[in-house]
Amino acid sequence: MHTALLSLQLNHRAITLDVAPSSLLIDVLREQCQLTGTHQGCDTAQCGACTVLVDGQSIKSCNRLALQCAGQSVLTIEGVAPNAYELHVMQQCFSQHHALQCGFCTPGFVMRALAMVHEDVPATPSAVREALSGNLCRCTGYEGIVKAICEGLEKLRHVDG
Repeated sequence: MHTALLSLQLNHRAITLDVAPSSLLIDVLREQCQLTGTHQGCDTAQCGACTVLVDGQSIKSCNRLALQCAGQSVLTIEGVAPNAYELHVMQQCFSQHHALQCGFCTPGFVMRALAMVHEDVPATPSAVREALSGNLCRCTGYEGIVKAICEGLEKLRHVDG
C-alpha cells in the first residue's frame, strides 16, 4: 500500500507519521496516535463527536483527510488540560454544570466550545445554541452544556483579555 509522510503539530508536539493518502484524520488520531478521546459517532459529519481543532478552528475529523492537516496544528481533547492533574477551565465548567451524562459527545462539545472563544461567539444561551448546531447529544437536554459553555466563554475571555 502506498503511504505518505504527514508532519504536523499534535497536542503541542511535532510529529511525523506514515499515513495512507485515503486515511481520515479521526482514524490516524485513534489508531496510529492512540488518542481515543476523539469519538467516532455518525461518520457523516453530523454529530460532532469527532470535533478537534485544526489551527484553532473546529473541524469534524471524520470527514477530513489526515494529509489535509500537513503542517498544521491539531488539538484533541487529550491536549486541552494544562497537566495530568488539572482540568482546563472549559472542562471544569462542564463538570460544575453537570454538562454530560454518558460522556460520549463531551469531548466534541468541549473542543467546539474552545473554538467559540476565538470566534467571538457571545456568551449568551441563544448564541451558544446556534454555534453548537453541528454537535448532537442524545442524553442531555443541552441546558447544562449551554450553561457550562457560557460560563467558560466568560472565564476564558476574562483571562485572555
